[in-house]
Amino acid sequence: MSAASPHPFETLTPQRVVEAVESQGFWLPGEPFALNSYENRVYALSDDERQRWVAKFYRPERLSTAQILEEHAFLGELAAAEVAIGAPWQNAQGETLFEAEGFRFALFAHVPGQAPELDNPAHLFALGQLIGQVHAIGRRHTFQHRPVFEPRRLVEESRERVLAAPWMSARQQSAYTSVTDALLTLLAEHAWPHQALQRVHGDCHLGNMLGRDDHFALVDFDDCAMAPAVQDLWMLLTAQSPEEWQMQLSEVIEGYEESLDFDRRQLEWIEALRTLRLVRHSAWLANRWQDPAFPRAFPYVADSGYWDQHIRTLEQQRVALDSPRWLA
Repeated sequence: MSAASPHPFETLTPQRVVEAVESQGFWLPGEPFALNSYENRVYALSDDERQRWVAKFYRPERLSTAQILEEHAFLGELAAAEVAIGAPWQNAQGETLFEAEGFRFALFAHVPGQAPELDNPAHLFALGQLIGQVHAIGRRHTFQHRPVFEPRRLVEESRERVLAAPWMSARQQSAYTSVTDALLTLLAEHAWPHQALQRVHGDCHLGNMLGRDDHFALVDFDDCAMAPAVQDLWMLLTAQSPEEWQMQLSEVIEGYEESLDFDRRQLEWIEALRTLRLVRHSAWLANRWQDPAFPRAFPYVADSGYWDQHIRTLEQQRVALDSPRWLA
């Protein structure tokens, strides 16, 4: 795509969103409302019967149709097992993925509620319970098309994208290369075996868990992948003291084990997974910079101070991989 060409999402006007959704037999009396999403474009809307929906327009050329349909099939399995997730709408032919003017899109029933409180034991138990239910279904089959958490490949691909970006000085590039070399060595020492991989949500942050009281649903399986089970748990462990961290872990695992056992040896992979997330996040920002939404939302990425801080954070992760917190 040349610099003069508009990004595809720049052409996705509200009118086109309405026309796409209405092509599936809906009538939308109002305007779609853009939700906070960068990877895809996501809209809240209501039909003529006042039922609320979420329309997701997938980023062109990111995922194959087979990968998206595999996500939808997983969601169908979970919905059939009455797991609380945001399932895709099906038309009369059983289709869940649609196309309009070059965009692939799907519709999901609106999931009401708020994000959980990670200092609330009842919320932590409920989230562990929900993720355990997802994983119990996830273990039944494997993904054939979705991404696989392979640390070396993911770090090497991310590093290539970051070093190709124009923002780091020669000094920063040298420091970044050095620390990622060290991280690759340490990640090899903390690698998980292939048999630990299973179907997971992949991105269990607060924005993807919605509910009220202690009843929550898991939404947005856009990053579902083959990964260790702990990938869906570690982001719930946010405490800054060992006592609070152990409380969070205890509640999450107790809820999780209502559905299946959790192998506590996986806790040793938390810092490796955190490292992958940090490395991949900066690469994601660099890789998406041609999308005008990214410079507007993340202007600091083009500042050298961001990369100094990122390198310092990766250095801290090198220490954390050597001495994981609070696992004794």
